[in-house]
Order: sequence, then C-alpha cells, then structure tokens
Amino acid sequence: MQILVEVPSHLPDAAQCTPHQFMQDAKLAMAVKLFEMKRLSSGMAALLIGMDRVQFLGELHRFGVPMIDLDDSELAQDILNA
Repeated sequence: MQILVEVPSHLPDAAQCTPHQFMQDAKLAMAVKLFEMKRLSSGMAALLIGMDRVQFLGELHRFGVPMIDLDDSELAQDILNA
C-alpha cells in the first residue's frame, strides 16, 4: 500500500532540509505517532520506515515520546512481576 501526500515544493527549504530528508522525517513522524497512539508496536513502526527497532526507539526522544508508557496499574503489575 502507498500513501501519497502532496507537499508544496518550498516546504523542505522552509524546514531547512533536503526533499529526501523531509520525506524521511515525515515517515518517521508518522511511525512515531502511530506508536504513541498504541496503533503499532515499536517493531512494526520500525518496519514501516525501514529501520531496526533499537534505532527507532532511539529516535523517540526527538518527538517527546517515551519508550515505555505505562499507567499506574500497569506499572504496579510490572513491579509485581519483576
């Protein structure tokens, strides 16, 4: 499947990057958002953008997204299982 997005030709320049870098950043941003929304696992998000899982997890900080996002009950259960 392909997703086509029309981008004004001046946008990469406005973002101070090359068209290729703009495309890579846009794909990464989409994968990070889907991960943050819990629609994709980190492994699936990494696969979506052609990166390994560890590399993807290392990029999350750029978007202010935590690697692990547990609510209080999930954290308590994790501690009990440790």
